[in-house]
Amino acid sequence: MTEIFSDEDTTRLFQLVHMFQRSALLHMGYIPDQNGNKYFDMAEAKEAIDLLSMLQNKTKGNLTDKETQLLRSVISELQLQFTRAPTLKRQSDDDQAQSETIRETFANPRDGPVEDLSTNNEEE
Repeated sequence: MTEIFSDEDTTRLFQLVHMFQRSALLHMGYIPDQNGNKYFDMAEAKEAIDLLSMLQNKTKGNLTDKETQLLRSVISELQLQFTRAPTLKRQSDDDQAQSETIRETFANPRDGPVEDLSTNNEEE
């Protein structure tokens, strides 16, 4: 198999692509930062995707077929993830709310939700 990153310029180009890709994924909440925090900033994610699209337009005709395909694939995948990110955010918010309810229940058991497990059995 031929090496896609056959020269230093190609390697650096795709390091740049990877930086924008990572930034977009970080701001869409798909990957955490170095402290484990997740962010949801769709404007920043869109900006990273738009910068990659601009890079694709500006390098048109100057990339090999494999480089062009790889860049196109990265952009397409990010655009798809962008459309799914709001669902991920809602799920994350729901999970966080549920975790907070459980945490509060353990911190203040008297104030937590109660489930009545007793039965009224007249035969006893």
